[in-house]
Amino acid sequence: MMSGYEVTETHGLRVRVGCDFIYESEFPSPMMVIVRPKEWPGHQMIDEVRTVEPEIPLHEYVDSFGNHVWRFVAPVGTLHLRYDALVEVPTTGDPHLPGLPKMPIEALPDDVVAYTLPSRYCQSDMFNDDAWRLFGGIQGGWEQVQAVCDWIHTNIRYGKGSTSTTSSWDVYQAGVGVCRDFAHMGVTFCRALNIPARYVCGYLPDIHVEPDPTPMDFHAWFEVFLDGAWRSFDARHNRHRTGRTLIASGRDAVDVALATIYGSTKLANMTVWADLVDRQFALEYRSNEA
Repeated sequence: MMSGYEVTETHGLRVRVGCDFIYESEFPSPMMVIVRPKEWPGHQMIDEVRTVEPEIPLHEYVDSFGNHVWRFVAPVGTLHLRYDALVEVPTTGDPHLPGLPKMPIEALPDDVVAYTLPSRYCQSDMFNDDAWRLFGGIQGGWEQVQAVCDWIHTNIRYGKGSTSTTSSWDVYQAGVGVCRDFAHMGVTFCRALNIPARYVCGYLPDIHVEPDPTPMDFHAWFEVFLDGAWRSFDARHNRHRTGRTLIASGRDAVDVALATIYGSTKLANMTVWADLVDRQFALEYRSNEA
């Protein structure tokens, strides 16, 4: 069991997030997994439990992007990895801040400048002409990014077809993608407009929206650096959402892969959850899961 947090009285919404993985291995395979939420303004970890069957040595570290990474060697046979957590999230959901200005490149913090550059899946240098043609005439940082989201949401169809190697340029040409691709497109267009942007993934519960009947999965969106802070945008849903719980952030999906496997280990089953829970559940959670 893993827990470094005490159950506390909280005032936001309580969301239960987590996942359950089953892997099958013919040979021992080194792995890295990123599923534990990272620190994010306005969010508080209430409690968490991690179980691994069979019990194997597992090392956790924080990478250069601030993401919590688990390292271990998957044994021969079946490995069952489960993570379950309670997180407090703001009741207000995604901030809406029209008029927020775009920062000059020379005023950006040193650790943010890298997010203006092309990366493996976000070839922003290939989008320069189209980005400025489509959005260059729009004034204001927030308004320009929102225009990017509106365009992607309207012109890129959500559907199967992309793969783990699909880049933003591939999606731009095909006109179809999944949430990962929508996030990459947002990052790419914004970088081409000289707005720092990073790819993020996390848990997204169905709060104040019509429940999605398809099985829950991890979700990807993007953040831009405006007026001195990172701001969330979601070109896939393109609407105000409550309950986002950020797992990891990076230059693109390479930096935040949920699982990196050095071998032939296969994912046999995956279940993901992100659900709003009531106050009593939150206060009793630790005793029930311990």
